[in-house]
Amino acid sequence: MSALTNYFEIDARGSSVRTEVIGGVTTFMTMAYILFVNPSILGAAGLEFPQVLTVTALVAGVMTILMGVVGKYPFAIAPGLGLNAVVAFTLVGAQGLTPAEAMGVIVTEGIVITILVLTGVREAVLNAIPMVLKKAIGVGIGLFIAIIGFVNAGFTVPGGAIITRGETGSGPVALFVVGLVLALVLLARRVKGALLVAILATTVGGILVNELFLDGSLWAEMPGVGLFPGDIVSAPDFALLGDFSFGYWAKLGALGAILAVFTLMLADFFDTVGTAVGLADEAGFLDEDGRLPGMDRVLLVDSLAAVAGGAGSSSSATTYIESAAGISEGARTGLASVVTGVLFLFALFISPLAGVIPPQATAAALVVVGFLMIASIRDIDWADPTDAAPAFLTLVGMPFTYSITDGIGLGFVSYVLLKAFTGRVAEVHPMMWVSAAAFVVYFAIEPIKGLLGA
Repeated sequence: MSALTNYFEIDARGSSVRTEVIGGVTTFMTMAYILFVNPSILGAAGLEFPQVLTVTALVAGVMTILMGVVGKYPFAIAPGLGLNAVVAFTLVGAQGLTPAEAMGVIVTEGIVITILVLTGVREAVLNAIPMVLKKAIGVGIGLFIAIIGFVNAGFTVPGGAIITRGETGSGPVALFVVGLVLALVLLARRVKGALLVAILATTVGGILVNELFLDGSLWAEMPGVGLFPGDIVSAPDFALLGDFSFGYWAKLGALGAILAVFTLMLADFFDTVGTAVGLADEAGFLDEDGRLPGMDRVLLVDSLAAVAGGAGSSSSATTYIESAAGISEGARTGLASVVTGVLFLFALFISPLAGVIPPQATAAALVVVGFLMIASIRDIDWADPTDAAPAFLTLVGMPFTYSITDGIGLGFVSYVLLKAFTGRVAEVHPMMWVSAAAFVVYFAIEPIKGLLGA
């Protein structure tokens, strides 16, 4: 135990083994949905559900443990939502690649990002971000997490111009409200493991109501959710491991292939940068210059996770914003990530049990995490429009576009332009100019493809 404490610097970071375990379990509970959502999305690309579930759990488990052991921070990794949709609906659905070729694109962008990490470029970009935008990124991620929670709960659904209120009188939404109130009460009473207790209590309550009073109809459209599992153990299927190909170069042509890799790379690159900054700010890891000590280790593991996700056919794996749930429970070291990773590896064999958790149970925890993360908004100087406007665009851009990358892009471009047009160019780091230019290309990628005939 002493060696464990020393390696992960548990005492130095003001934590305990118990707190780290609770934090790791909480993060897993809020992320477990990816075990079933990822196979559903990649199923549109023709991949088999059980096989994708296996590689999803495997990649998440191995890379999260690696993040804990090497990165030494409570950041968990799993196949990224959004990136898997690009694989299924753009690379395979629209551009006609095979699933193996699409995964080849993922492997390539992961290798490129790894090279950028090893050469110091990725960390240089992160360090060049002004503190005001780092604070805004943290707040934006908090709002984004809260929106994800409301959507997962069914409290808000697509409708009208943007979104509208869902069926707030339905059983699942009522369960979400109960879980949200319970989580907030436990948090206000400073109960240790408040989010984990709320998730477990809401899950058990949902199962009892579903089984005893509603004949299993509460989540009829979601097989296995909110029901006592018929089977607890299932055998993993590793058939997709290593099933990737670089044949996309011949099929898309050099220009088309480069643009496909660039688009994914930029999204992956800044998604992780934003997530890491937001999580580090929430946990109090950033130093007085807004830098995360040991960030090179975190970025290296994350970049290798992208390669692993493509090689494992689970789509690009990346650091998850749901790690904030464990951090909110007090997790401060890599031991929490090891716990989360081990649970993902267990899920290789007990996926039916993990599938019992209703999305409304974890949705309540995500909304609470969003509430906790938005506190950093007080640190933004709202008196200076050249700082405040980019911060505002960053923090609202993430939930409104449903994309961390898009929110960061809006903030970067507006920050550079406002500083330039108000005679304050000296305040802009050179890497911010490069990043802003890359985002201009990113936002205009479709017209650029049209002009180039790609």
